[in-house]
Amino acid sequence: MEIIRRVIVFDSADLETESAFWAGILGGKVVRDDDWHSVLDASGEWCIGVQLSPNHVAPEWPDGDQQQQIHIDLHVDDQRSAHDEAIQLGARLLRSAPNLNVERGHQVYADPAGHPFCIGWGQPSKAALAAIVARRLG
Repeated sequence: MEIIRRVIVFDSADLETESAFWAGILGGKVVRDDDWHSVLDASGEWCIGVQLSPNHVAPEWPDGDQQQQIHIDLHVDDQRSAHDEAIQLGARLLRSAPNLNVERGHQVYADPAGHPFCIGWGQPSKAALAAIVARRLG
């Protein structure tokens, strides 16, 4: 089996708000259909789908009756500007990092439909990660 694309799909009662949020986070665009929106990233690759779910119930994080089932980690090089942009686009901060001035950390947010996601910093660059994988896998 060859997987040609990986798309994360979020349920939402408000397609427009949810898809606009993720397009803003990814610097991309939205392709709209009646009950489905495809979110393209800045390079034009389809990476997120938003499916209409009129009875969507937002997960409660970290505990609650409606538990989260999946979340996205976004690794950034500038945590402060990523935080500001996420909030401006409609995210809510769920858990702040104890200290923003550390080399490596993360904060937990919720998107407009209530799905938790993390913005983290201090992760290896793409080149450094490729070198780590090459060393470990040979």
